Amino acid sequence: MTITMWTRAATQTQSERLVAEYNKTHKNQVKLTVIPTDNYQPRIAAAAGAKQLPDVFAADVIFVPNYTSQGLFMDITDRIAALPYKDKLAPSHMKLGTLDNRQYTLPHTLDLSVWFWNKDLYEKAGLDPEQGPKSLKEFAQHATTIQEKLGKDGKVHGTFFGGNCGGCYVFTFWPSVWAAGAQIMNDEGTTSLNDQPVMTEVFKIWRELYEKKATGPTAKEEQGPTWTGFFPKGEIGVMPMPSTTLGLMPKEMKIGVTPIAGPDGGESTFVGGDSLGISATSKNADAAWEFINWTVSDQAQVEVMAKNKDVLARTDLAGNKYSAEDPRVVMINSLVAKGQTPFALRFGQTYNDPQGPWLRLAREAVFGDASKVPQLNAEITKSLQQ
Repeated sequence: MTITMWTRAATQTQSERLVAEYNKTHKNQVKLTVIPTDNYQPRIAAAAGAKQLPDVFAADVIFVPNYTSQGLFMDITDRIAALPYKDKLAPSHMKLGTLDNRQYTLPHTLDLSVWFWNKDLYEKAGLDPEQGPKSLKEFAQHATTIQEKLGKDGKVHGTFFGGNCGGCYVFTFWPSVWAAGAQIMNDEGTTSLNDQPVMTEVFKIWRELYEKKATGPTAKEEQGPTWTGFFPKGEIGVMPMPSTTLGLMPKEMKIGVTPIAGPDGGESTFVGGDSLGISATSKNADAAWEFINWTVSDQAQVEVMAKNKDVLARTDLAGNKYSAEDPRVVMINSLVAKGQTPFALRFGQTYNDPQGPWLRLAREAVFGDASKVPQLNAEITKSLQQ
């Protein structure tokens, strides 16, 4: 039997590896269709309306609550309950795949935000190349030192961030708030707390870095497509990066990886990535479950995901034989249990949409008139409640 699966281009590499290995070792087969990331949500919506969803589909974990509330995924609570490692599945992904105590998805791919630092640039700037920042204030000191010591020719910059990209701010700034024990929304995802003291302090630290010209000249206009492109060129001292880029870095580059910290310490991460579920209209539920269940098995997690330095969907396999070869990967895997994935049914319109209220708030806080933040925070709440 052949079952159908859809995934978005952002997750293509990992999905293709898993499907290829499954097809090689199983009688049932999976036919994978990769859809451009920007077209993915409209395609799912159209297919759901026409009752033509594939047997299995992945979704950006942030949008899973929308899909579960619309009834697009099949209830797999009882199937999950029978798994021996059910309590070891990435907790924040499982939380977003749960509605009214029923479970609908498994973690598929995980992408965590962490801080990368360039050890060669640290050494040249007189910093300890083996010690990454332990707080956001220390991060700012390191970035400033690199800018002052090495930034004269305009090629090297202390740090970088996506200053015109709502999703980039969410992924890289919010973990500093969580690390300090604070929140950016209420649990229901209906009230914004982005004007509260810790978030305000995080914005202020980044604003000072920008004003000191330590963030590179294009940070203010960076809309997302190239925000991770400067670090691998050896031009940036220390910056927040997606964990999935570690395996793509130049082999000879000496890179340190450390958790994102709050202003004075702590650690957290934004647990992004995709979740995987069976569509509510699938006629092949057993075959579909056989596949998605296999994707979180020891075999798939260790021999497919860990072998390629990917973050694992299970917290009990963090120290597996492949990850153990690289302490950075073990550290990233251990963050899965400490990180958060924010829940809001109106997440996309509020935080990802370039016309949404969050990007306006972040840009005023970092580049503009910070006194507008409370009023813009009220706009975010209004958007979340629409």
